[in-house]
Amino acid sequence: MKEKWDDRYSEKEFAYGEQPNIYLKEQLTKFPLGKILFPAEGEGRNSVYAATLGWNVFAFDQSAEGKRKATQLADKHHVKITYEVGEFQSIKYQPNEFDAIGLIYAHFPADKKSDYHKTLTTYLRPGGIVIFEAFGKNHLKYVAANPKVGGPRDIESLFSIEEIKSDFQDFEIMELVETEIELSEGLYHNGTGSVVRFVGRKK
Repeated sequence: MKEKWDDRYSEKEFAYGEQPNIYLKEQLTKFPLGKILFPAEGEGRNSVYAATLGWNVFAFDQSAEGKRKATQLADKHHVKITYEVGEFQSIKYQPNEFDAIGLIYAHFPADKKSDYHKTLTTYLRPGGIVIFEAFGKNHLKYVAANPKVGGPRDIESLFSIEEIKSDFQDFEIMELVETEIELSEGLYHNGTGSVVRFVGRKK
């Protein structure tokens, strides 16, 4: 899997564009600035945007090519992000360290994604925020009709509302929906898709 992402991010163009995810952009401005973590951050479009707003930004990904592009983008915008490269299990943070976590198309391995979510919540302080957008279970029919919209091709790697409720049990749900959206993000997210969107506050 690491080789797949290194290969994708080694292209000159940004795989998902340089602009932040629209949902993240809408949500970030609703909360006080603080320390934010972006897991599976890829080429840095979301973390760099957060840094331009004044957030103290940390990110990680398994792809060194992703970090290279993220650093390039941060330099372009004259901001600093702290970005680590490694597998999820090797990246460690302190309990209650972050004020927010941005999970934007962080499609972890199907058999590990719930455990990863639960680990991530330990890094979030009480009152901290999770902002989440990723492809939902209904997305399979969309990607079958238009492969350019992107996303996993197996149902297990996609998300359901019930899964999110289970993974983030100790959260006040501020928004949780599966909805159809139009994506225009770089080379690999283009067209109509179905996503789960979640904003929650840790109790």
